[in-house]
Amino acid sequence: MSVTKKLSLLVALALVTSALFAGLRWYTGLRVMPLALAAEAPSLAGTVTAPAFPPALDWINTGGRPVTLKELRGKVVLLDFWTYGCINCFHIIPDLEKLQQTYGRKLVIVGVHSAKFATERKTAHIAMIVQRYGIDHPVVNDRNMQIWNAYGAEGWPTLTLIDPAGKIVGQVSGEGHYALLNKAIGILVTGFGAKHEINDKALWFNDIKLTMPDTELLYPGKVLTDAAHDRLFIADSNHNRIVVTTLQGAVLAVIGNGKKGLHDGDYARSEFAYPQGMTLAGDDTLYVADTDNNAIRRVDLKTRTVTTVAGDGKQVYMTETSMPAKGSELNTPWAVLWHGGLLYIAMAGQHQLWTYNPVTQTIKLYAGSGNEGIDDGALSSASFAQSSGFTTDGKYLYVADPEASAVRQVGFGSGAQVRTLVGTGLFDFGDVDGVGNAVRLQHDLGIAWRDGLLYIADTYNSKIKVLDPKTRRVTTLAGGNDQFDEPGGVSVAGNTLYVADTDRNRIALVNLKTGQVSALKLSDPQHLLAGG
Repeated sequence: MSVTKKLSLLVALALVTSALFAGLRWYTGLRVMPLALAAEAPSLAGTVTAPAFPPALDWINTGGRPVTLKELRGKVVLLDFWTYGCINCFHIIPDLEKLQQTYGRKLVIVGVHSAKFATERKTAHIAMIVQRYGIDHPVVNDRNMQIWNAYGAEGWPTLTLIDPAGKIVGQVSGEGHYALLNKAIGILVTGFGAKHEINDKALWFNDIKLTMPDTELLYPGKVLTDAAHDRLFIADSNHNRIVVTTLQGAVLAVIGNGKKGLHDGDYARSEFAYPQGMTLAGDDTLYVADTDNNAIRRVDLKTRTVTTVAGDGKQVYMTETSMPAKGSELNTPWAVLWHGGLLYIAMAGQHQLWTYNPVTQTIKLYAGSGNEGIDDGALSSASFAQSSGFTTDGKYLYVADPEASAVRQVGFGSGAQVRTLVGTGLFDFGDVDGVGNAVRLQHDLGIAWRDGLLYIADTYNSKIKVLDPKTRRVTTLAGGNDQFDEPGGVSVAGNTLYVADTDRNRIALVNLKTGQVSALKLSDPQHLLAGG
């Protein structure tokens, strides 16, 4: 045989082997057809059997009992691959709720929690997030990403559709796919219904739900001190309100009636939705990042009224760089900070920083390309990663950038630069003190400045860290001995750091000199908290 023929044969064998390997990957579920392509097929039905869920995994909203794909035959099944630090995963919750309402018991949604961060692998933490966001479908802790790998998921969120015969139909990643999912599920329900192969009966887990803890504060996300006026503002996030106390914990006022909504008016009539960051602009003006309302609210502390200054309740990807604030549509604002006559906004869902000008009543892009990352440089080209916390020393804006487990330093003014103080990448995280690039945090959500030092809520490490921005040295002040549980916000008054100890449903106090931790005891003689 000639050399040419031998080479041709080897090439042919290589091509066949490659094709067989590709086919093997397809049919073992490692590669799934894009849902958009599947939805255009003449007959929307899968051909590959969906891989079974591995045994011995933890389940939530099922009483701990595992769900099997076999018992879901006759239902359209939608697998939602998510991780709870990912803001895009929460953006699709309204779409999932709408689909469930539309198709009822013909559709079963199963949340597959495949963690990015180490702390997110803990079932107890996932259960708290399920509570906080009102997720009522079964959720499995795919802690070792077994289901993720079996289905070939490649990003958070990924949605995989399974037909009533237990076959994979297709897969789509990211957010904003409601119309496609609704179309595909509708076709499956109609097609299999015509063959009497749809089961719309209740399943054993349908009435099992997690209940919220009955606590004075419910998953408080952020806290703001005002030492000059002996005030403490608490974002009582899951009670959808702002609680105002003295620095010693005496309740002075409750802003918001506790109902989830977007309604202006006096304290008793106004409504919020999972509020987070707060900042004071003078003695009597409080701005609030009303996160789930995708809005910025202004509270007049003198007249005791709430006004929406930006956002209309809808979450969108913002394509303009400047727009009138009133009636605008925002993308998950998580933190706010007042400086130099402007309100700086951490637009977490946009991976950008924006400003609101109350004089011109406009909002404008300040920094960030919109790409999720940790690139330094000019304001327009730098990238951020779900920015969720702000503080300032008057010269720089400091940003807690949780998806990169980073702290960023941002200058003020048009020619300013962005610089990373700690953090090296989207998938670089841990619990390591030290200097500069040697430091590892884990999904830090909060940050506060005092006397040349930055205090960091190192959220997923459940610790408070101290960063010297000049030397980039990080040390641990408190935590690590079950003292906190995923703290989300920090603020300083005197020698005390106030901590929104989110998963403990409390405000913790840290003595900055000794590191001693205690709990703020709330006193409420007027029973103002009773409406939460």
